[in-house]
Amino acid sequence: MENNTVYDAIIIGGSSAGLSAGLALGRARRKVLIIDNGQPCNAQTPHSHNFFTQDGKTPAEIAAVARKQLERYSTVEFINDLVVQGARTAAGFIIGTVSEKTISARKLLFATGIRDIFPAIPGFSACWGISIIHCPYCHGYEYSDEVTGILANGDVAFEFAKLISNWTKYLTLYTNGASTLTEEQKLSLEKHDIHMVETEIESISHVQGKIDSIVFKGGGRSELKALYARVKFEQPSPIPVELGCEVNEQGYLQVDSWMKTSIPGIYAAGDNTTPMRSIANAVYSGGLAGVMINMDLINETF
Repeated sequence: MENNTVYDAIIIGGSSAGLSAGLALGRARRKVLIIDNGQPCNAQTPHSHNFFTQDGKTPAEIAAVARKQLERYSTVEFINDLVVQGARTAAGFIIGTVSEKTISARKLLFATGIRDIFPAIPGFSACWGISIIHCPYCHGYEYSDEVTGILANGDVAFEFAKLISNWTKYLTLYTNGASTLTEEQKLSLEKHDIHMVETEIESISHVQGKIDSIVFKGGGRSELKALYARVKFEQPSPIPVELGCEVNEQGYLQVDSWMKTSIPGIYAAGDNTTPMRSIANAVYSGGLAGVMINMDLINETF
């Protein structure tokens, strides 16, 4: 089914970055369509922190208020759908959705977040965002001075241990196999009473996502209240790359300081562009993207 409306911008992804961009564009009197399938990457997180005026609310609560405010603007439309195709045209872009809608726009903004790839450890995914966490600035205060673990190895593990030691002194590094830390790094951890366990992990024991212990292969367990981990990720949508957008060495969409990708007319904002994974950062980058899309539209016609 073809939608004959040509939007000034289509925003793909309706969480923090997408809603923020939609607000900026809607207030700039641009005709905007936000397409979202209701599956944000932070859906399991029970509380969001480090974003003033919203501290302690769930990501869903924050997004619900934002969407309600956007719905007051006649310039902003929403559809619940999933974008599965995209192509450039002489006038801009055309996208296709899983429900077989075909929609055109002058500009595209990808605010699609990232898709986490969890290790094959039973119990891990159920605890992700609840008691297995990625960011001490977002969740560390709630686990201050608790018995805490870090699941990592090598240089990443060492730097992570340094960071987390600011929130708790009851800290153990779990490398889930032979350590790849240098001898100097090991001595530094020992100096700061950070223990290291190299035994492979069998599973994560938890109650409704709240971890109580790590269970090791061959027997034995280690009790703890929180576990920090850096998991692998992938871009949830292949369309930016299919359209020619560059990806950096870390796997994020490459954008400049104005949230522009390597393809003119395509922008990206939020978690798909940066390891600074927070609602506050997504709101900022989405708002900036919205402003720059409007400015580029103005400059093309003035």
